[in-house]
Amino acid sequence: MAKVVLEFEKPIFELEQKIEEIKNLSDNVDVTDEVKTLEKKVSQLRENIFSNLTRWQRVQLARHPERPYTLDYIQHMTTDFVELHGDRAYGDDKAIVGGFAKLGGKPVMIIGHQKGRDTKSNLYRNFGMPNPEGYRKALRLMKLAVKFNRPIITMLDTPGAYPGLEAEERGQAEAIARNLFEMSHFPVPIIVVIIGEGASGGALGIGVGDRILMLENTWYSVIAPESCSSILWKSWEFKEQAAEALRLTPPDLLEQKIVDRIVPEPQGGAHRNPQQAAMILKDTLLEELKTLGKLKPEKLVERRIEKFCNMGAWNE
Repeated sequence: MAKVVLEFEKPIFELEQKIEEIKNLSDNVDVTDEVKTLEKKVSQLRENIFSNLTRWQRVQLARHPERPYTLDYIQHMTTDFVELHGDRAYGDDKAIVGGFAKLGGKPVMIIGHQKGRDTKSNLYRNFGMPNPEGYRKALRLMKLAVKFNRPIITMLDTPGAYPGLEAEERGQAEAIARNLFEMSHFPVPIIVVIIGEGASGGALGIGVGDRILMLENTWYSVIAPESCSSILWKSWEFKEQAAEALRLTPPDLLEQKIVDRIVPEPQGGAHRNPQQAAMILKDTLLEELKTLGKLKPEKLVERRIEKFCNMGAWNE
């Protein structure tokens, strides 16, 4: 697959290409000093660009096709992963993956949305948009985790639940609502991580937890900027303004107390160094699990329900 370069990344990419060209010409000439100067310039440029990203640019990064997905994080972070399939009622939804694994030697249940890398795999994964059987599979795995007293980690990365007629016929709304209710009462630690796109009920269907974490270049909202733009302005052309109005980035949601922690990514985004991104997330998860492990089950449930009841702002 050809390398994908976002519009605001182009100055960095062009400088990196220039460095490679100079290195390829270095057989007869010493270009060490020139390369070092350009590499320093690249680093400064990357820092300047990524420390001043707009909300729409973060949305673009969250959707980057080279960004690590759930199975990539599982591969880099865990050992002994055993994928479990099916909802025991209808079928096996490939848009949601999950199973038991060991994180830092500790047994956990990991569940998450899964997208594809190309057209064929995206069709296989339904572009990361789960059907009702996906949410029911997730619920079955979570109940299994409760049975064996294992912490649950969920990874959110979806443009939304699948909006097709067949999904509605099989009870899409009921499946998501059931998950919200059940997850709020599970007596084991639950950590939710937004690793890419967190859109609407499609994300929230596996998004109720004791701790909600967001990777640095992700978004989480009731609606995607394009859809918001099409409703408010009758056109997708105002998606950047919609992203600003929605306040859907990690700093926004931390300020609103919807999420609890922002997990830093490697400079330039998780797609620049997926393995390093996974190691940062792994250390964060182990730290959070250690803290949650000190709480009694009834206290976990009490705090979790209180946490979600306190979200939002209103006037009476």
